[in-house]
Formats: sequence, C-alpha cells, structure tokens
Amino acid sequence: MTLKSYYADLHVHIGRTIHNQPVKISASNNLTITNIFHYVREKKGLDLVGVIDTHVPEVIEEIDQLLESGECKELDGGGISNGSVTLLLGSEIELYDDNCSGPIHVLCFLPTLKRMRQFSEWYAQFVKNRTLSSQRMYIQAKELQKKVAEFGGLFIPAHVFTPFKSLYGKGVNKSLTEVFDPNLIDAVELGLSSDTSMADTIDELNAYTFLTNSDSHSLEKIGREYQELGLAEPTFEELKKALKSDQGRCVKANYGMNPRLGKYYTTICRSCDSRIDYAVPCPECGSKKVVKGVSERILEVSGKQQYSPNINRPPYIYQVPLEYIPGLGPKTLERLRKRLYNDMYIIHQATFEELIDNSNKQVAELILQLRHGKLGIEPGGGGTYGRVVVSPPKND
Repeated sequence: MTLKSYYADLHVHIGRTIHNQPVKISASNNLTITNIFHYVREKKGLDLVGVIDTHVPEVIEEIDQLLESGECKELDGGGISNGSVTLLLGSEIELYDDNCSGPIHVLCFLPTLKRMRQFSEWYAQFVKNRTLSSQRMYIQAKELQKKVAEFGGLFIPAHVFTPFKSLYGKGVNKSLTEVFDPNLIDAVELGLSSDTSMADTIDELNAYTFLTNSDSHSLEKIGREYQELGLAEPTFEELKKALKSDQGRCVKANYGMNPRLGKYYTTICRSCDSRIDYAVPCPECGSKKVVKGVSERILEVSGKQQYSPNINRPPYIYQVPLEYIPGLGPKTLERLRKRLYNDMYIIHQATFEELIDNSNKQVAELILQLRHGKLGIEPGGGGTYGRVVVSPPKND
C-alpha cells in the first residue's frame, strides 16, 4: 500500500455553536465547524484537523446536519470528511485527580460520532457544564484512560510543560506515573515552549510519539504548529497506527515554533518583567508573581541538559507562523494565499521569485529564513510570546 504525506493540526477549539452559543469562552466567535473546514483547507493547506470540543451537544448537532445534507460524510476509518479535510473528533478535559498537584489538560479522541456521543453522555456525569470547553473533571486519571481505551479512542496529555494546567507544569512532581497508567498514553503533545530535544531529556517520555499542535483559539492560529504524517489515507485509524509507528505509518516531521517564541519559555517576573533564574520572591523587585519557564522546569524534572542520543525521532523543524513575519501585513498575506494556494505551499514550496512577485524582497527573504529555521528570536516568558527579530543590514 502506498503511503502519502498529510499535514495535521490536532488541537483546535470551537468558539461558537451553530446556535451562536459559546464553547471556548476565550476563543474567537468565528471558530465554528463550518468555518474551520473552509479555513483549514483554503487558507492553511492542512489535511487533518483535530477539533477538541466535539463532546458539546450543539457541536454534535452541527456535524449531524453536515452529514444529513451530504456536505460531509463519516469515513469508514473514522473521522468526518468534507472531501478535502478530515475532522477528528476530540475533547479537551481539565483533569483533577486526587494525586495531582494541580490540574492537567488531556486530549481524548474518539473514532466515530457514535462513540463521541457515548463519551459525551458519560463525561456529563463528572462535569458541571458539558456545553463548554475544557471543563473541570473530578475523576481518577486512570479511570478516564480506561474509558477512552474502552471506546477505542486515543489519550494524549496536552501541552505537557505549560506552567499552568499541564502534566509537568503543576500536575506532577517528577513522573507521569504519579497519575497516569503509562501503557494507556498514546502520544504526548509538547506545547509551544518546548521541542523534541528538550522533551527527550526526560527519560520516561522516550517511548512516546511527540505531537506539535496549535491549541488554536482563532482561525488564524490554526497550523502555527503541526505535523507531517505518513498515512495510507487521512482517517482516525491511520493516525492511530502512525502514533504506534505501525505498518510504516508514522509522524514524518514535527513543525513547531522555536521554543523561544513560546510565551512560557523563560522564567519571568510578572511584576517587573525581569528574566531571572527561578526564585520566589523575585530578586529584582520582591514580587511573588514569578512564572517558572518551561526550559527551567524541564531541567528540574530531567536533571540533565542533553537528550538520549539513541532515540530515533523524526526531525523537529522550526517554523514561524506567517503572521509573525515583520512587514507581512494582512493584505499582503491574503494576496500570497490567493495567488500561491495556501500557507503550506508558501512555507514549504514557494520559490523566491514567487514570493517576491507577490510581496517584497524583505518578506520573501524572511519567509525563506523561517523555512530553514534561521530567523532571530527574542525569547518569550511569563505569558508573553517571543518575537522575531530582524537584524539590521550589515554595512559593506
């Protein structure tokens, strides 16, 4: 069987339902199922998108309508397709286990709409309001893992190093075994402030496939991180095989932001904005509003700077979302998308001449630099994203 490459972003939120009811309060109102289908293919060029609020009854209702109208169909291998994009049915949960030091976000993907309905009914017993995203669920983590496995789903700890609401952020002290059954974890989502080499310094993660997703709260943020998958077709079952490197299916490459662009990469004091080695109170101003950076937290957990050299990982390729490019405004970006297909083509394939013809020399050069991971970065921290730094031209 011939395998093909597919681009996938598996962490996208819903802002509003078909009846204009809120789902993810902090997400854009135009993040609807219908808009995601359109934007993902026409603007972003992705093949699979994981929507992680499909446990919400009104979201299920909208998918039902798309199926009944014939605009979409449910694939035999799992997933909802409109003919060009496959939507994978997921749910993000804020997990409160008795053994957690703090809440942990996890992603649960189900193969079919029937299974997602069943999961949603079960989930409703443990949360206050299943019509909203990322609800607090007071349940033992291993019980949730077993239920997801029983439904034939995938269980993935989300953005595992984020200082708030993540596995290593505040969820556990040192090890995922404090809360999870390690045999019922299907993959690990790294998050925006880490990469493969950083995560692989933690020995217990060496066995898992790493995912790089956007955690998008707006249409434009979709695809700011993504992966290239080697699959026979874009379905749930093929993704499941890829996460196990089964029958040749695999993650071929992770495309993620340089961790220094992430808003939690460095330790920072929120009161005085000083970048410091972690200490409370802040040695600069005495404030206790200090947010430990992901880079420091990973070192704290792993106890080492270098990752294990015997691990066979796909390449982790630094990407900068096009909206980060200095001088690339909305009008120019829209012109590039209209004339050069979509973001995946612009980032991966467009020639220098094509880029110049549809923007300008500076933008074209910066896009080529981002393609090769050579853009300068000012690190982020404390909840503020890093930024691309353009070096001044050298004098001849």
